[in-house]
Parts: sequence; C-alpha cells; structure tokens
Amino acid sequence: MTAIHAPVRAPVPSVDDLTPNAAQLQPVVPLRVLLHRLRSWLPEGRKLPEAIWERRHRGITQFALLQAAGIGVFALLRGYSVLGAVADVLVVGFPAAMGASTLVGRQVRTMSVTVSLMFASAAVVDVAGGVTEAHFHFFVMLGIVSLYQDWSAFGLCILIVVFHHAVMGLLSPARVYGTSDAWNHPVQLAFVHGGFVLSASITHLIAWKASEQQELSDPLTRLRNRTAFVEALDRRLGVPSRAVSVLFVDIDNFKSINDSGGHHIGDIALRHVAQRMVGVVRDGDLVARLGGDEFAVLVSGNAAAASAIGERISQNLQAPVYADGRELFIQASIGVADSELAGSRDSADLLRDADLAMYLAKSSGKNQVVTYTAGVDKIVRERAALAADIRHALESGQFEVHYQPLVDGNTGRVRGVEALLRWNHPTRGLVSPVDFIPIAEETGEINVIGAWVLQTAASQVVRWQRQLPGCRELELSVNLSPVQLRDPDLLKTITSALVASGLKASELTLEVTEGMLLQDLELSRRQLDSARALGARVAIDDFGTGYSSLSYLAKLPADEVKIDRSFIKELGDHPGAIALVKGIIDMARALHLDILAEGVEEVVQQDILSELGCARSQGYLFSRPLSVDAFQTFAAAGGLSPAEVIAAADAVGDASRPGRSDGSA
Repeated sequence: MTAIHAPVRAPVPSVDDLTPNAAQLQPVVPLRVLLHRLRSWLPEGRKLPEAIWERRHRGITQFALLQAAGIGVFALLRGYSVLGAVADVLVVGFPAAMGASTLVGRQVRTMSVTVSLMFASAAVVDVAGGVTEAHFHFFVMLGIVSLYQDWSAFGLCILIVVFHHAVMGLLSPARVYGTSDAWNHPVQLAFVHGGFVLSASITHLIAWKASEQQELSDPLTRLRNRTAFVEALDRRLGVPSRAVSVLFVDIDNFKSINDSGGHHIGDIALRHVAQRMVGVVRDGDLVARLGGDEFAVLVSGNAAAASAIGERISQNLQAPVYADGRELFIQASIGVADSELAGSRDSADLLRDADLAMYLAKSSGKNQVVTYTAGVDKIVRERAALAADIRHALESGQFEVHYQPLVDGNTGRVRGVEALLRWNHPTRGLVSPVDFIPIAEETGEINVIGAWVLQTAASQVVRWQRQLPGCRELELSVNLSPVQLRDPDLLKTITSALVASGLKASELTLEVTEGMLLQDLELSRRQLDSARALGARVAIDDFGTGYSSLSYLAKLPADEVKIDRSFIKELGDHPGAIALVKGIIDMARALHLDILAEGVEEVVQQDILSELGCARSQGYLFSRPLSVDAFQTFAAAGGLSPAEVIAAADAVGDASRPGRSDGSA
C-alpha cells in the first residue's frame, strides 16, 4: 500500500519545527568546536574511483621502480660499493615491486609504494651525506604521495621521516644531518623535520579539500552534488546495522518560475530552497542538489524518521520567497525510500525507489510526501500506461463533460453549471479525475484537453440557453489547471471558445485555486486580468484551505470565492465552523466578491448559509454532476424544494464518480 502524507499548510514553520532535536541545545564543548572547525578545512577522505586510482598507481609505481634504479647509480657515483648500491636498490625497489603486484589489496599496494618513495628519500639523504638540500627530496615524494588522496599514506610519510631522522640520527648522524651542531640533537631535529613534513602534508590536504569542493559541490547552492551524495550514501549503506533513508525532492512547477521570471529568478528560488532544507534537517543528515530542480536528503534512520523530515521540508518551503520584487510560493513533491523497507543496500536502487515515490507524489497531485513500498512500482507502471492512453483518449472520443448545477439555495433555481471532465476508458471503465488529471498535467496534454472541455461546455450551455425553459441566463464555470494558467496561449483559447460557441464572456467563470495563483502571483495576475478584460469572471476554488488571508486575497484577481466543502460539512455539527464560514463570507464581502458554497449535502447546512448571507450553493443536496441528458431532465424540475430536487436527481441517475460531493476533479 502506498503511504501518502499531505503536508500541513502553514506559511511559516514554528520554532519547534526548526529545532531538529534536543541534543542540539546542549552546551557545546570547546574542543568539539575546534575539531569541527579543523574538520571543515580537511577533505572528506573520499576514495578515488577504482579506474582513476589504478591509472595513478601504475604511473607512481613505475616512477618508484625507476627511482630505485637511479638511486643505485647515484650510490655508485658517490663511491659506494656495488654491494652497497644493490642494497639501496633493494630497500627502495622491493616495496615498489610489492605495490605492483595484483595479489594484494588496494590499500596494501598504496602503502607499499608510499614506503618505497619515503625510503628513496632516506636513501638520497644517506648517500648525499646528510646535505641539507637532499632533504627536499622528502617534500617532492610527499607531493607524489598526495596523488593517492589517502589519509593513511600521509600519516605513514610523517612516521617514516621522524623514525629515520631520529634512529639514523642517533646511529650515524653524519649521514642524516649536514652540520656538526645538528649531530648533537638528532631527536629534536627529527621532530622539527617531521613538523615540516606535517606542514607540507596539511598544504596538500587543503589543496585536496579545494579540489573536492570544486568536484563535489554544486556551485549555485553550495550543497553537495550527486557524486558526493552517492558516495556518502554508499558509505552509510556499508554499515549493515544502521537504517538509512533517502528523500528525493522535486520542486513543483519550477519550469514556470524560470519561464515567467527568467533563470535569474529560478536561481534565487533554488538557493532559497537549499537554505530552507538545510535549516530543518538534523545534524548528520546530508542535503544535496542532484541537478536542475531535484534535491536529495540522506537521513540516518528509517522511513518514519525520513518522512517526518520530509513533512518539515514541505511545510517550510511554502513560506513565500521574495526575488527581485516578485513573491513566489514554492511547493515540492517528495519521495521517501528506506534501505530496510526497500530491501536493498545499493545506492542506485535506493535512489531509484525514492525517485519512484516522488513521481507518485507528483502524479497524485503534487505537494505531497510519499513513502516507497513494494506496490509503488506497480502503481507507477499503471500511471505510465495511463499517460500513454491519455494521448489518444481525446481523439478517440473517450472524454465526456458532465455538469453539476450551481443553484440558488433558497429557491432551488439553477443559476449555472460547473463543467467537469470524465474519462470513460475502453478497458478500465470510468477513471477518476484524481488519477488522470495530474498525469495529464505532467505530460502537458491538459492544455489540449482543457481547451476541448471549454469549447464543448460553452457550446452546450449556449444550446441549453436557447432550448431549456428557465436557462436563458445559464452561466458556465470551468476549472483551470495550473499548467493551463501558465500557458501563453490561454487568452487565445478562451477567446476562440467564446467566439465559436456564442457564449457571452460575462457568462463564463474561470475557477482557480489559491495555491495555483500564489505559485507565481505576477504571472497569474497577468493571465487572469487579460481574461477579465474580455468580460470573464474569476472564482477562487476551495477557498479556505490555502493561505486565505486578507492580505493575499486583496492581491488576487478574483470576482468570487467558493467556500471549501471541508468547512461546509462541519456546519450544524460544530459551532466553531459557523464562525469560520462567517469570517470567510465577511472577508469576501469586504472585498466586494460574490460567494458560493461547495459540497452542500444537508438542508441544515443550506439554512445556516442562507442566514449568513450565502445563497448560491453547489452539492449533493441539489444535484450530483450530470450527463447532458440527465441535466436536461433535472432542469425540467426547476423550482422544486431541496427534497424534491434530490428525488428528481436520483431519478435521472448518478453520473458522478464517488468521493467529493460536487464531483469535481
């Protein structure tokens, strides 16, 4: 079973939400701070990819073997016997030869060649008679060792330097140090030389760190990139006793932000997303940008812990972002995968599972947190099959438009209809709009389908105006998808439908949700103001479930608000619901907006709405969504009481899908 968690909507997260855990509030030990700062300057210690390491190791080993032969020649030139020169060659060459063998592991081969390089430096100093300049050979070899990018190799270099300078300085100081003063303090000078080698090692480590930052960091957000994330995930998965989870985060409708505001605005939005994600994760969790508008979070813990973090991220992202004078509202679809739940200890599988869960969140309506389970693969495949079928559904006549009456609740008279899309699949039967509308939005097919719905419904309403008694002034409401709202040809689509059908612009209402408008307020205002300039009206659907404040409502290009069914269903049961609905009605009146209540199912609900001053209603109390023929029968029963209307509606059959009382998608 797929676990879907809808994030709680709140503009600004509380302080408690931003506090990952109580441990973070404990006093910080100064040594811990020092170590943390030191660690921030050091590289991650990531292993080189095997192919790169192999190429480097082969070259370093060949150099070490050639150097061993060169030291033998150097010893002979310095007057060493053949036996002495051969001994130096063996001391330097044997570890290099061992490192060339494929019979031992990578770490042993690295350390063997490192020993060869350091022994070569010791041999050069010895053969040169302790000349100061000969000691520079150690630093040259240290640079070669740094190519391995291995912590243990650096440590081995320091140990060999100190050991050689101390032991050989005591046994034969003239072969290590070039001055008589130094001969008397071999051990102290050994640590001095070791300190210089340590300093050189730190320099190489800083260069290593800088290289890692360039290779493993995202330049825009300063987060880890995909390579760093996968490597960290592999390391965590290497500890079988620890549960590891991945969040796959994809920004909803990010393309519209780029298209409407330009890439500069998109970059600002991505940086804000990165900062907010980092602000809510716990210590030890890793946030990365995988590319484009895709992010990932590596969580220490199971799916429940990761899902809780995903909810916090979703909630925190919804606070408005201000970018160059523009107000943006960002939402995200989040998939969660758990190494234990998925049954995989492979990073590629875990990322794939989280990606699949994210896709399910996006295709189920976006702005959700979905946890991967065994059934997600099947659901995703089914949705992919639906996406393929949608491309042919319109041309093959599988879509229908049903109509739910909008009535005067006091008289039962029909004032308008809301057009609702239905899909009669040839093999699946009636497919719920909840299942196929998000998919159509993802594939972009919704623009063509939405234009067809508008054209079909407008033409049908004009026929009813001419043919049905009492419907001369019938109005039409049509839902707009977020994708349609971003379509630059939206105004052309509306105009074409009005001209072709003969419907007056003043008889058309375009319904949009608060969330759609606030995703990009500037673009929404431009699009809807253009439609209003034609004479069309704009209604805010599901009002009360989003940001719903006077400050936002005053900015929205709207003529009407539709009170969400979640408030209406509480009327008559909870006294507080009446106060909430009254507040919405008063707010709308203050802004001179019309009001319509959705999901009215009981007479007591309509009585309360009438007392509060909201007469226009929609819901099962009056009618379910109806087919064309069923609506004509229903319209003939105009002027009936609510009870009689219900009986008439039942007589013509229920053409709606189960679920919401208004049958809308």
